[in-house]
Amino acid sequence: MRLVQLFVPRGDRGRVLEVLEAEDLDYAVTEEVGTGEFEVIVSIPIPPAGVEPLLSQFQDAGISEDSYAVVVAAEAVVSRRAGDLTRRFVDDRISREELQSRANELAPTALTYFSLLVLSTVIATAGLLLDSAATIIGAMVVAPLMGPALSASVGLVVDDDELTSRGVVFQIAGLLVAVATAAVVGATLRGTILLPPGFDPTTVPQIYERITPSLLALVLALGSGAAGVISLTRNVGSVLVGVAIAVALVPPAATVGLGIAWWHPAVVVTAGTLVLVNLLSINLTALILLWLSGYRPQRTERVDRAYGRLQSRVAAILVAIVVLSVVLGGVTYALYQTEAVEHDVQVELEAMNDDPVYDDLRFQEVSVEYELVDVYTGGQPAVTVLVERPPGEEEPPDFADDVRERLETATGHDLELTVELVDTQHSE
Repeated sequence: MRLVQLFVPRGDRGRVLEVLEAEDLDYAVTEEVGTGEFEVIVSIPIPPAGVEPLLSQFQDAGISEDSYAVVVAAEAVVSRRAGDLTRRFVDDRISREELQSRANELAPTALTYFSLLVLSTVIATAGLLLDSAATIIGAMVVAPLMGPALSASVGLVVDDDELTSRGVVFQIAGLLVAVATAAVVGATLRGTILLPPGFDPTTVPQIYERITPSLLALVLALGSGAAGVISLTRNVGSVLVGVAIAVALVPPAATVGLGIAWWHPAVVVTAGTLVLVNLLSINLTALILLWLSGYRPQRTERVDRAYGRLQSRVAAILVAIVVLSVVLGGVTYALYQTEAVEHDVQVELEAMNDDPVYDDLRFQEVSVEYELVDVYTGGQPAVTVLVERPPGEEEPPDFADDVRERLETATGHDLELTVELVDTQHSE
């Protein structure tokens, strides 16, 4: 429930009360004894869904814009009459005015925003290098990215240029700061005793996950944007949703920074693509859902302008996502191919272990080196197989060629095969 308190300028009292009587709403009138600019204060209890229509009717009735409308959230309402109001206004979304206010509150001051973002990026970068998912998620609680991500969309939908610009600038600047912070942290730690000699960040699973993004990454970003809008308009779970939005943006941005620190151009390109796709997808879903939820500019004459800008922004975002999704699609396909080769090799080696022809031999996969870039450059998978045999036992003639032919048939690829024969004794 909300309590709307309207500070009514002198001369507007009659029109305000006419609107309330026409809508059959309960209200209380308090005589104003302040500066004399306002005649009375009118207090109206009303559910959240009724706030926006009520304020719009005041505007249509010509209530002066010099008045104040203060919307207060009520912790509890004790009244039998409240049930009738609740049934009358069944929607639980907040008003346009509350939406703008919350969007502004979610976007902190620049100093606070960038300070928290730097701290969260430092923690997230450490989590990536330590391969600690818990540390990364903990860092996302600190990251203040939900506010700018949603305020830009809210500003566009309600035609608030200042809110839109602030959200866009904070998003872009914030991600650049995150990349720079991670690059500095990576360059500082590289070559120190905190990391093993010859450390390669691409071998860390948490980092590898961000440099091999698939089209499924869109699900996280689209879902995060949708959840952000729901939490903002329905006033539920904003902290947890903020974590989901930050997870989609900060770890990939930190991965880009680490790619710069170790100068891995492929890491910068793939993780950077993931950051951009996630950023655009979050903004896309936020824009569409806010508009479908019925939010419009306060002034009717600005609705067409806001709708035109919305169409242009959505079209531009869609084009950018499609272009970037080509990269994600390419990575997805290459990742599938590399994992398929490894899977087929493993399955065939297990089949060879059960083949009577190799009854005394045991096949084990040592490694399959087949990078994503090899899929498009035509590079051959390099497979190393360890074969155990009893001491003194001889392998069949042309053994390595036979193994290679079987593995090539199974994988459908020409292979560079290395067979390592080891005399092995087993004691039970």
